[in-house]
Amino acid sequence: MIRFHPSAQQLVSFVDGNLSPAVSLMVSAHCDMCSTCQRFVEQETERLAGSLLEDNGFKPVDLKADYSAMIAQITQSPSSVEADTGTQQKQSPRKQNTNTEVSIAVNDSIELDGRNFVLPRTLQRYKEKTGGWSSLVGKLWQAPVDLGSQGVANFIYMGKGGSVPEHTHRGTEYTLVINGEFSDGLNNYDSGDFIFMDGQNTHTPRSDNAQGCLVFTIVDQPLHFTSGIARLLNPFSHLFFR
Repeated sequence: MIRFHPSAQQLVSFVDGNLSPAVSLMVSAHCDMCSTCQRFVEQETERLAGSLLEDNGFKPVDLKADYSAMIAQITQSPSSVEADTGTQQKQSPRKQNTNTEVSIAVNDSIELDGRNFVLPRTLQRYKEKTGGWSSLVGKLWQAPVDLGSQGVANFIYMGKGGSVPEHTHRGTEYTLVINGEFSDGLNNYDSGDFIFMDGQNTHTPRSDNAQGCLVFTIVDQPLHFTSGIARLLNPFSHLFFR
């Protein structure tokens, strides 16, 4: 069950196009997984469209009603073939393109050690821009994602018992749970949860789920480790989790 969502203001700004590209990407991916936020975005999009029409002197119309009337008219009218010849031509059966279906099934997921993780639709177009997996400390694996001018993101997989050392943030961190569950000492998170952290938060992400946990994360500054021997990694933290 999804418990953590973008704020209402973030969703409104997403519709208005006022979020940064990176944050907009995260919100869009969350909406792919969250029907509640999808409905909110659809309603805000209709509101914005209606407002723009009114601002430009157009009278608002009920598009749904007009569309339903159009469909009803089409389905009640005789086809052009029947009108011209009085006969209805038989349609040749369509051959299913199984290759396309297989391709879609392959391209909507990423693979790690024989496991396939289905990605939200927004992230599927970045599959070809995702680098190879590298093993980190603590049963962690990381795959960088090139976002172009938006920066760099990472898929991070935590195996059962895997954890990221306790840290805070020099900047901001956005995380979307793609598959599985994890906790961080602050909350418990499940697939679809949208998580925001900044310098006010200190946490230790850890997955005790039997299947581990895959997340997609974007940080604008390297992490700052705060506990134990992990603090020795701070001069090099820009080399990973970034």
